[in-house]
Amino acid sequence: MEIWMTKQMVRIANGQGFWGDSLLGPIRLVEEGPLDYLTLDYLAEVTMSIMQKLKSRDPNAGYATDFVEMLRRILPRCKEKGIKVVANAGGVNPRGCLEAIRKVVGELKLKGVKVGIVEGDDILARLPELMKSGEKFTNLDSGASIDSVLPRLTSANVYIGAKPIAEALAQGADVVITGRATDPSIVVGPLLHEFGWSLDDYDKLAAGTIMGHILECGPQCTGGNYTHWRDVKDFARIGYPVSEARPDGTFTITKHMGTGGLVNVETVTSQLLYEMGDPKRYLGPDCIADFTTIQLEQDGTNRVKVHGIKGNAPTPTYKVSMS
Repeated sequence: MEIWMTKQMVRIANGQGFWGDSLLGPIRLVEEGPLDYLTLDYLAEVTMSIMQKLKSRDPNAGYATDFVEMLRRILPRCKEKGIKVVANAGGVNPRGCLEAIRKVVGELKLKGVKVGIVEGDDILARLPELMKSGEKFTNLDSGASIDSVLPRLTSANVYIGAKPIAEALAQGADVVITGRATDPSIVVGPLLHEFGWSLDDYDKLAAGTIMGHILECGPQCTGGNYTHWRDVKDFARIGYPVSEARPDGTFTITKHMGTGGLVNVETVTSQLLYEMGDPKRYLGPDCIADFTTIQLEQDGTNRVKVHGIKGNAPTPTYKVSMS
């Protein structure tokens, strides 16, 4: 009989909302309080096309170079504090990103740092082969086929899920780099690894997906995306979000003590409503999350408890970002 020993709480923070975001977010998160995982989201849809263009000019390019320089500043402290890093900074060239990180680790003379990469999302070169084999690619809005625009496509990336991230962590990775993983999946991956959740426990996967959605844009959920901005103190030192996750799928959104910003039901709701689509069917590669089931409760100063989340099985197809 296998007994899965899990932590009772895992702290996950997100310090990056887009490629070019301030390096101070992740640096401060590592220094200002306790963490288990630091996640970083670099990839908007237009970012993929920019990175693909850069790679077409230089085969060593195509990833978030500022991520590598940020790691130079935080990796020694992360190693010291036991913080693992998960980021979709690989863009369209995870291996190029890996080589750059290896160089930094060598220059820092850090011992025992393991870096994992997740590949397979970039299908641009495979599109003709996939279409010939019967795969259908249609516009999500209009339903039109991509046949007429195929010669003009510059990027095509599948939104992959959390499973390979969890597998990399299970193999001992201290840093996991992906290409176009979904924004929430870089949060769900550590939860799968730490709590041993089943891939068909869709309520828990939905909870992790919604947690990732709240965290994915950094301090947008700690007051940065809030209409009543006059109530938010010290924007200049706004606290980046930290989620205290539990094995049962409940979690609390907070921030490090002594930082600016505001965490209340309204600030979290403001981020929940951002880029949502159908609230009953938030589609992802890990599950379909039902946002109408979310229960939010103020749980003390700058603390919001999130619970009651329900989910369903994912669709049989993946979303692909093409430009």
